[in-house]
Amino acid sequence: MARSATHFVCQNCGAVTGRWQGKCDACGAWNTISEEPAGRTARVSGPGRAPRKGRPFALETLAGTKEEAPRLASGIGEFDRVTGGGLVRGSVLLVGGDPGIGKSTLLLQIAAALAKAEAAGGARHRVVYVTGEESAAQVRLRAERLALSAVPVAIAAETSVEDVIATLSQGPPFRLVVIDSIQTLWTDAVESAPGTVTQVRAAAQALIAFAKRSGAAVIFIGHVTKDGQIAGPRVVEHMVDAVLSFEGEGGHHFRILRAIKNRFGPTDEIGVFEMTGAGLAEVANPSALFLSERDLGAPGTAVFAGMEGTRPLLVEIQALTAPTAFGTPRRAVVGWDANRLSMVLAVLEAQCGVRLSGHDVYLNVAGGLRIQEPAADLAAAAALVSSLAQAALPADAVYFGEVSLSGAVRPVAQPPARLKEAAKLGFKQAFVPEAARVEAGREGALKLTPLAALVDLVAMIAPATSGRARAFSGEVGTGSPQKMRSLQEK
Repeated sequence: MARSATHFVCQNCGAVTGRWQGKCDACGAWNTISEEPAGRTARVSGPGRAPRKGRPFALETLAGTKEEAPRLASGIGEFDRVTGGGLVRGSVLLVGGDPGIGKSTLLLQIAAALAKAEAAGGARHRVVYVTGEESAAQVRLRAERLALSAVPVAIAAETSVEDVIATLSQGPPFRLVVIDSIQTLWTDAVESAPGTVTQVRAAAQALIAFAKRSGAAVIFIGHVTKDGQIAGPRVVEHMVDAVLSFEGEGGHHFRILRAIKNRFGPTDEIGVFEMTGAGLAEVANPSALFLSERDLGAPGTAVFAGMEGTRPLLVEIQALTAPTAFGTPRRAVVGWDANRLSMVLAVLEAQCGVRLSGHDVYLNVAGGLRIQEPAADLAAAAALVSSLAQAALPADAVYFGEVSLSGAVRPVAQPPARLKEAAKLGFKQAFVPEAARVEAGREGALKLTPLAALVDLVAMIAPATSGRARAFSGEVGTGSPQKMRSLQEK
């Protein structure tokens, strides 16, 4: 009997090889290659049958009519902000996040909010929640905790793609379909175990085709690997219309919904939620919430005026420096890029004469938020120098600006929006790049301190004690030698 054809597929990236090997050549992961039956070839020509001849189609120009994609508001403002104004009919979204972060809770609340909203003519939207990881009774228990038991959301515990599509095709069309999770589904079209690359790709392709055909918005919940990447083949992320990441630290009650890919909206917006006993609550003013527990007057803390998409966001950056007991000092950072921290430390030492090579450095972004923009360089540098000098920064000041390798403070985008948010929360002064003074000149509510170089900021944060001044006794950088010499004499 002829042996069935098989191949070897990496479960991390989906690369196909002809033999088993311990390490995947495509992604470099170890022990992720497994043997799978070769996929069936669809619509092949039989013996003696000529291939189907192509049919020409009409071409269009770029000057055609532009129609706005119809939106379906979910009723949860933070989710609609991230998606670009609501769900697009026929679109497919992939939501990933760490286990226990609240993905199922969030999507059950979204499904319930949409089910409660009235469509045109007073009719209700049909919404279904399909789970392959839990039983229907477990979903009902979660809905009871969230006080959503009376909401008309249909639920089902099913893992067969063919059965799911057959059920959803009956009756009036559904407006929203939630799949929890895509890794648990399987299809008869391929012969492999559920959760493998082949099964995930085939199940996603079948459900995406159903969404385009029926006009229903489909949301997949996806598992993540220990690296934080969505598990399964990367081709699934290319197939869907939007990829959302649900982030948060286990010790914090804040959750961030971030758009990584979005064909119908921006990719730099975030939605902020707070985990409560009644589920996830929207945070209308995240800046006030992130700054609600500030330790005023403590050295090593600086308030960063950042931007997340079109939303200004103020967050506290905390730094701690301590003399190291080892030959190599430790650098630990939470919520910021570790390479960015290393660069700021190098600029402080080489260009500003601030010796940190003999100190352990710890940097933390309060509230569990992760900052990605380089405008946080100035706030991080201010917190580091403040901790080293044991000199508290002004409690009513905010900082933003990018630091170059030469020590110059470079301008960043949207200074007026950052300053307006700071003034709304009661801040009185701002340390900004020198070029931002002209653009933000209309914001008269704040006293602006323009900075041309990072050494200018270091000169303003004088060491409080002579014992701490030893950290500033290195060779002065190229920024402002006179200011640094006066700093060392204090």
